[in-house]
Amino acid sequence: MANRELEAEIKKLIVDALMLEDVSPDEIDSTAPLFIEGLGLDSIDALELAVAIDERFAVEISAEDADARDIFASVSSLADHVAANRSQAARGGRTP
Repeated sequence: MANRELEAEIKKLIVDALMLEDVSPDEIDSTAPLFIEGLGLDSIDALELAVAIDERFAVEISAEDADARDIFASVSSLADHVAANRSQAARGGRTP
């Protein structure tokens, strides 16, 4: 799946998983911050999104992961992480 398609899928997942009634996937800027500024998500949203990413793409993102802040920086960084780790998860090796 091309990164642009993956970003679109992640945007839809964000809206659906977090029940963002006043935001459509097309309104989310792929490079805008997801937390505080930009989309304005919080730590509870991060946990819910991590679960949704794991369920949809079989890519686990742990809160203890030193790179978690960078992974969740934007839709683009999240898509890069999923793309890089999805094939490993599909082979049975989960991400840390």
